[in-house]
Amino acid sequence: MHLMNSRIGLCGLLALGLSVTETNLRAADPTVNLRLGTLAPSGTSYHKSLLVMGEKWKEASGGVVKLTIFPGGTQGGEADMVGLMQTGNLDAGLLTAVGLSEIEPAVSALQSMPMSFRNLDEVDYVGEKLHPLMEKRLSDKGYLVLFWTDSGWVRFFTKRPVLHPDDLRKHKIFTWAGNAHEYDLWKSAGFHPVSLETAGIAQGLLAGTIDAVPMPPLFGLIGQLDTLTKHMLELNWAPLVGAVVVRKKSWDHVPAGARAAMLAIATEAGKQITANGRLESESSVTAMARRGLKVQAVTPEVEAEWRAVVEKIQDEIRGKIVPADMFDEAQKLLKEYRASGGGKPK
Repeated sequence: MHLMNSRIGLCGLLALGLSVTETNLRAADPTVNLRLGTLAPSGTSYHKSLLVMGEKWKEASGGVVKLTIFPGGTQGGEADMVGLMQTGNLDAGLLTAVGLSEIEPAVSALQSMPMSFRNLDEVDYVGEKLHPLMEKRLSDKGYLVLFWTDSGWVRFFTKRPVLHPDDLRKHKIFTWAGNAHEYDLWKSAGFHPVSLETAGIAQGLLAGTIDAVPMPPLFGLIGQLDTLTKHMLELNWAPLVGAVVVRKKSWDHVPAGARAAMLAIATEAGKQITANGRLESESSVTAMARRGLKVQAVTPEVEAEWRAVVEKIQDEIRGKIVPADMFDEAQKLLKEYRASGGGKPK
């Protein structure tokens, strides 16, 4: 709600033809250094969009606000970055729903319900409806959401061919070390999870500690993980959703006259990151296929097998991984969208 009000405030300023001059901002405020951490590697479109956002912030604040970005997990995993924000050693982070759930578990409803979303239109619809409530809960925890984003679909990359659920049960599957419930869920469904930090995926594949990784194709291309996992199952397991959040205590140091413009700039950056992420995720499959990745298509019959696996663990997901109220609300919204004529697979 705070974010929406800020955007409305910006529109009002533009309508009245008012602005804050560089001179006034410089005179009134000292330099504000904001430090943002992310797992997105240096040089990727994610990193570049954040750099552009930082430059525009500097201009909009009359040179007062300086954004320093720490890409590639240099500040640790997402749980580490959340910890650094909580202690004030980082001001902001571009985090996936996994990291955001360390702050507010409700965010897991956007990502941690396997095969609930049939297409990205459904992801957009549910997100649009749930974001205000999630932003309120994050605000109550001391964080402001600057923008939401996603990177398309998570798919399974494996060392050996996988088509049916029993094929994946023969693999050692990467799970994030910070999520014990997810580990237990895989285990209870008859799979073999291995807990690692994200930064340990490549070494885990090399050492044979793991031989299957659920991830968006773009991340596989960036990390050249397709050279270690030669097979990809073309099953849309779940969207990889994220957001940039900033500590409200840090944001309070930003000049009041620059905040609305900076929020508008962040919104545009989020749209660009989402569009690029989705496009690059699909084009990444083509690029990796050219250098040897074998893509396994999924028939409706095989998809039904995977849905049957997921249906058996829904009661474990609801309440343990995704808060029950958010799980129920997300499922209600999906039914609502499909009943209105949306939700047709793409």
